[in-house]
Amino acid sequence: MNLPIIAIAIIGVALFFDFMNGFNDSSSIVATMISSRAMSARRALVMSAVAHFCAPFLFGVAVATTIGHDIVDPGSITIGVIFAALLAAIVWDLITWAFGIPSSSSHALVGGLIGAVSVNFGFAMIQMRGLLKVIMALFISPILGLVAGYLLMRLVLFLARGASPRINWFFKRAQILTSLALALSHGTNDAQKTMGIVTMSLVTLGYLSEFNVPWWVITLSAGAMSLGTALGGWRIIRTLGAKFYKIRPVHGFAAQVTSACVILGAALLGGPVSTTHVVSSAILGVGSAQRVSRVRWNVAGNIAVAWLLTIPASGLLSALFCLLARYLV
Repeated sequence: MNLPIIAIAIIGVALFFDFMNGFNDSSSIVATMISSRAMSARRALVMSAVAHFCAPFLFGVAVATTIGHDIVDPGSITIGVIFAALLAAIVWDLITWAFGIPSSSSHALVGGLIGAVSVNFGFAMIQMRGLLKVIMALFISPILGLVAGYLLMRLVLFLARGASPRINWFFKRAQILTSLALALSHGTNDAQKTMGIVTMSLVTLGYLSEFNVPWWVITLSAGAMSLGTALGGWRIIRTLGAKFYKIRPVHGFAAQVTSACVILGAALLGGPVSTTHVVSSAILGVGSAQRVSRVRWNVAGNIAVAWLLTIPASGLLSALFCLLARYLV
């Protein structure tokens, strides 16, 4: 397929967003395992990167269809809209990364699409049914993570009552499997967002007659996220791995099992969720199950603020980019 410069440019921007997504969210996958000393940081990131690459080939592309087809009317998708949405998501990711605040690339991308389409075509082009599906997935999933993390930790504490300290060895080793499951679930959910954007661009440019994700788009998207994951976002690793409370192997195990179940379940249903916020809420739920006072809730408050602001902030950024492009052109 011979692609023009505009197509190559937008695919490049989309892959950079995917790279940033992996760079940003790798912290969510490995933070508890590194903090509880279950595995070295470099080995954890490499293992996670390999799992991220394999995930989309194993579990399908339902989320890509949601992002690329169900949020806004396909007739409102132009190259300018896609550029503005991607740039807004990238800028917001960089801002939150600079402050070490875990934020959602998923929220940012959805907000960017809504802002760009609204400015160029009006709110009527937003598909409310698809948007409601996305918002429910994005906002309910952290609550599920919090509740499920609390319940699972209570169950683990009950089952492990009276156990010797040697049980920590089991929880350390088990985290290798649970972290692998979490990486697969994240790769399944998050890499698909870029696949949806790239495929949407190819349909808009006339290179595809219908929305159907090509194998090479899956490969490029999985590769970009895998590379970002391997390099890791250390600022956010420190936030998730140390600033909530002192994480032990049992906490890492429970948080990873909870997060993997919520994220993979959402991916199979086609619901794009924020890995960062699901993992953060699972860590909070696990910690509060042992003792509510042990959790530094002010750190959780900062994450909650970012959670609430991301969609409107990225939507505003995207709208501003569209208006600026209109003025310059």
